Amino acid sequence: MSEPNNTNYQIKLPLILCIGLAGGVLIGASLNSRTESDAVGADVQKLREVLSLINTEYVDETKTDELVDDAIQHILGKLDPHSAYIPAKERMEANEDLRGNFEGIGIEFSIFQDTLVVVAALSGGPSEAVGLRTGDRIVNVDGENIAGIGLRNSEVSKKLKGPKGTEVKIEVVRRNVGQPISFSIIRDKIPQSSVDASYMINEEVGYIKVSRFSQTTYSEFRAAMEKLKKEGMSKMILDLQGNPGGYMNQAIDLADDFLPAGEKIVFTNGKDKRYNSDAMSTAKGEFEKGDLIVLINEGSASASEIVAGALQDNDRALIVGRRSYGKGLVQSPFDLNDGSELRLTISRYYTPSGRSIQKPYDDNQEYSKDIMERYKHGEFFHADSIKFNDSLKYQTRSGRTVYGGGGIMPDYFVPLDTTLNSIYLNALFNSNSFQEYAFNYALENKAKLEKMGFKEFYHDFKVNNAMYSDLVNVGKRNGVDPNWNDLNKNKEVFETFLKANIARRIWGSESFYPIFNETNEILQQALQLFDKVPDRAKM
Repeated sequence: MSEPNNTNYQIKLPLILCIGLAGGVLIGASLNSRTESDAVGADVQKLREVLSLINTEYVDETKTDELVDDAIQHILGKLDPHSAYIPAKERMEANEDLRGNFEGIGIEFSIFQDTLVVVAALSGGPSEAVGLRTGDRIVNVDGENIAGIGLRNSEVSKKLKGPKGTEVKIEVVRRNVGQPISFSIIRDKIPQSSVDASYMINEEVGYIKVSRFSQTTYSEFRAAMEKLKKEGMSKMILDLQGNPGGYMNQAIDLADDFLPAGEKIVFTNGKDKRYNSDAMSTAKGEFEKGDLIVLINEGSASASEIVAGALQDNDRALIVGRRSYGKGLVQSPFDLNDGSELRLTISRYYTPSGRSIQKPYDDNQEYSKDIMERYKHGEFFHADSIKFNDSLKYQTRSGRTVYGGGGIMPDYFVPLDTTLNSIYLNALFNSNSFQEYAFNYALENKAKLEKMGFKEFYHDFKVNNAMYSDLVNVGKRNGVDPNWNDLNKNKEVFETFLKANIARRIWGSESFYPIFNETNEILQQALQLFDKVPDRAKM
């Protein structure tokens, strides 16, 4: 089961920014060889005494397990913004994006008019196998009515996800079928892609969008790259905008594909020497030659910054966009006895030139507001709004100046395009009206659109006034007041988003991004900048 991820693309509004990215970089294994020093032992004994007294003497009944969870959260809050505690009951869901798969029934869904609707039965999944279809409305799960009850996405996950091999029984209402249809579905492992799109922009330039660094990212990336090379790719744009990070080893492997053997990709330093490491490139690279541009923005963090920093410091790529998030701390997952997990910061990572890109975190509250503060101070619009400390000046291989102390500053800055702002469009998205209309239009016109084919759709399809009126009516039904002035002012943006979302429902993500990227100002600028790619990348 999978919920549509509308954050894979960005409406150009400051309210839809990647704020407070906590996932960060993870090393790929749990490290459980821990010893308890005498000092820690005394502290633990004090906590035992306090909990015992609360349990036996406190006037009211208490749940000491909840007190312990709260205490752990408070302790970690005194350390850094990225160390985290994950209770056992939340652990499976918290790790799904990083694993690259989850266990469930294998649908992409959305909630329209308080009803759970199947957007797609995922290819090869158990729902597709039993015959679930796009447009089916799930009204009952294991004998419980779920229609018209104010269902939330989180509740859907609890009902439909579950261990592989377990059974879930559902009833669906299908268009033009008089009675509900019953299905018995055996849950299975469902793969999740972290490479959202790969396609040729023109005869030379290939485009690959990586949305996160999961356990399967590198293998997905290699498959995408090999496909594009067969299609004639000699230049590449790697899109890491909004990528919050993930596993460090996946970022290292990906960067390695662009570098010749023997070059530093990243190094780490921790209090314990076990956590000190140097990652060097190998001879396995599949795109060591050819122009390369990497796209980043304020939502690109941790593992994304490892890739961007390595390629920038080695003068292998041109970095285009806006300053990245600034997350340079490495967490290791530690298993706790009750099944919960502690993700503890065990080292800092540094780019090849020696830069730490971790921004200051003396004040955790200020840290969480940093992205919005950058917006308020004009950093999204003017490169000279960003002030760097000369003591944090470093040099790339060829002697270009780069700075540490808070994110990766691109080689070429692209301001946020405020002409693409639309309050009305944002309201339609937040109410799910935009998604509902695009979904229903694609469902009702599926045969006609499939006959047209994506190529013709891409070049010739136009959103007409009747479609805009229908969209406005869907918004009204969902509580969004019409704003024709906003819509008419921003018709180009509305058309692009409608067209892209309709295409996605017919042909998948591979068709969504070519259309959506027409409003991606960072990508559009990048296409004009291949002559500025560092000379070393052209060798």
